[in-house]
Amino acid sequence: MAEITTQEVRAYLQKIQGLRTSLREIRNEFSIKRDSKSFDAVRNILFQLSEQRVVIPLGQGQYKVVTQVFPVQVFGEVRERRPVFNLNFPKDFSTDMELMFAEFLVLREGDLITIGGTKSSGKTQLCLSFCAENIDALPVLLGNEYTVLIEDKFEPAPRFLSRLDTMSSWVQWTNGDGMDKFTLMPVSDDYHMYIVAGRINIVDWISLDGEKLYNIGNVLKGIKSNNGRGISIAALQKGEGAVNPRGGQFVRDFSDFEILLDPFGENPHDVLLTIKGAKEATKPIVGRTYAYTIGESGTKIFNFREVRRCRGCMGSGKYHGHACDECLGTGYVDR
Repeated sequence: MAEITTQEVRAYLQKIQGLRTSLREIRNEFSIKRDSKSFDAVRNILFQLSEQRVVIPLGQGQYKVVTQVFPVQVFGEVRERRPVFNLNFPKDFSTDMELMFAEFLVLREGDLITIGGTKSSGKTQLCLSFCAENIDALPVLLGNEYTVLIEDKFEPAPRFLSRLDTMSSWVQWTNGDGMDKFTLMPVSDDYHMYIVAGRINIVDWISLDGEKLYNIGNVLKGIKSNNGRGISIAALQKGEGAVNPRGGQFVRDFSDFEILLDPFGENPHDVLLTIKGAKEATKPIVGRTYAYTIGESGTKIFNFREVRRCRGCMGSGKYHGHACDECLGTGYVDR
């Protein structure tokens, strides 16, 4: 057998860009025996390829195969200027109008919206409202709790079906043939693998092991990278009183628009919505807060309004040890 060549090794590495390999794997791939000339040649070839930045030595015969990247010409050819992404936001059923901050928000193809909320603060309500308002765009639902496994087959979860039934009075979920206008995927891991490029993808919600919350950045990066000319909306859990969803700054790194949801007052159906971040807007909206009530079995938004911190109690909700009279203990008053 002829001695292995650099071209052969390079061709093999092209197929596994971004992955790890080793001397042993390459020798097994080419059926190289220990007493052949190719046995030591592989090590020499990888040394040369490391100098050419094709692989990165990791030690003990291990290598990381570099993903090859080439320059992108910006002005050397005609480039289409793509319009902003037309995403319909949920509406306030008290006024039948889109949430008031939406008109100032600018979203682009490939963007990622994150919704960080405490338990039972309306994350699913917002996610399903996004789905409903954009149903003709054929959205994709990646539901962590939208399905149940029955006899080795996934079926829509009872609570999920109940919500859709309630919303069917104003949403046409099916096409003329009675088939779903949306795609429901029973996904609870590897979310980025199921993102459909060019579509509105809604992930409700991302679940990570408590010891691996730092990995949320990689998860969101993967989702965003697979958007293509579509857009993704991802719901995340947030601890009571926390200023960020679980994963903290790693969530913020890849979010183009960030929403936080918290309880508002004593009514469990009242929600405080905070705009944590927005990469592009026609008017300053970051830091603004809004309050609303969720009704109709957790499917509709009512009385959506902008609120600000109460000056009487400085947002604490307490005044001299009692509930503040100005804000009724919520810490906020209508703006």
